[in-house]
Amino acid sequence: MLLEVTSLSAREGEVHFVSTTAVNWVILQDDAGVTLIDGGYPGHADAVLESLRRIGSAPEEIRAALLTHAHVDHLGGLVKLRGEYAFDVYADPREVAHARREYLMQANAASLAPIAWQPRVLRWLSQIIPLGALSRTGLDDAAPFPELAALPGRPIAVPSPGHTPGHSAFLVADGEALVSGDALISGHPITSHQGPQCLGPIFTHDPEENAESLAALAATEAHLLLPGHGGLWEGTMRAAVGEALSTLRH
Repeated sequence: MLLEVTSLSAREGEVHFVSTTAVNWVILQDDAGVTLIDGGYPGHADAVLESLRRIGSAPEEIRAALLTHAHVDHLGGLVKLRGEYAFDVYADPREVAHARREYLMQANAASLAPIAWQPRVLRWLSQIIPLGALSRTGLDDAAPFPELAALPGRPIAVPSPGHTPGHSAFLVADGEALVSGDALISGHPITSHQGPQCLGPIFTHDPEENAESLAALAATEAHLLLPGHGGLWEGTMRAAVGEALSTLRH
């Protein structure tokens, strides 16, 4: 499995952007331990452990995990890790019920059927199904965000509903980087387009609300985009959002 770790230094410690071909996650690290932001598919649990090892940390140092949203490719690895390690998982209050699987709002066989014949989609499905993409397991004790300033890395939540009702981005690295989850990505296995973009309506609960939420991301001072899918992107968030909105119009 391709696993790349890009590390950034900040006053509040280190920020580690962990990228795979399927999905990304972020590790915030300081003297108090680490905060995970997302955790990949269920099959990525060992990769999360490997990413911790690469930065000189260990699962016992996880103080909390934050969710951008509760889709299986962001929650699943955390569910598996929680079977062995003790840490709390938090989400925006509007996303907690989703994380607990009181309901499930994500692409399924029926919604994917219209595009499932496409070669890129077929290759993507052959990759993610072995990673546990069909899992419906959540976390019964997922909780609303605590005081985030008390967590390693001192992330700042930026509400960005639309992809899911309680989607949240996070400012990290002293506000210089934005962990955008799936509200704003830079690439995806099912498309050849590279650069800031939004996932299509098959994957996004409310595309119109997601587009409106981009204004909050554009208003930040971040100049590094750490997306849920695709590579790290450098530039202003206003430029990133402008490019993403341009692709929506074409």
